[in-house]
Amino acid sequence: MGIVLRRRPGATRWAAWSWRVSGVLPGASNAEWRLLREEGNTCEFHAATLMLELHRADTDSYLHGLNAQVPCLYVVMREADETAHPFELVLVTASPYEAQDYADNGEDIVEKVAMPQSVFAWVQGFVDQHHREEAFKKRRRDKKDITLTSDGVGDARIRQLVDVYRSPALAKKERLQ
Repeated sequence: MGIVLRRRPGATRWAAWSWRVSGVLPGASNAEWRLLREEGNTCEFHAATLMLELHRADTDSYLHGLNAQVPCLYVVMREADETAHPFELVLVTASPYEAQDYADNGEDIVEKVAMPQSVFAWVQGFVDQHHREEAFKKRRRDKKDITLTSDGVGDARIRQLVDVYRSPALAKKERLQ
């Protein structure tokens, strides 16, 4: 997947540029920050080409993404240390769950882009071939007797003459007497 990034002038004085993923190019050749289009101050770059990998264990996640109102791919980026390129493109995925995991770490930037029809058909075919619905298993309760009461005495296995839940101030008064 070729990843296309759009650079626009920033909306505030603190951000010189605004970067967004504007599209993907299925079957693209390798490219490193190749300028595709320039209109005034707005530029589009073919920033990188990443492999879209699908895994059988994630078919439930892919199915969730395919059933969304607008099926999307997710591009994971990190701010680069070097000044030549502002971002390092890490991953492209069709899994919204995996994208959420990367978004939760706070260091990565996750951009959502509409899934092209050809990629949608490919992912749908993968899910149709490999998805297995898991049967619901109801959890059983422990066989613990819940009618027993402790009356605030604490753990029955530990010998105690007094209530372990009493106020420390009351315990101090008892010791002084």
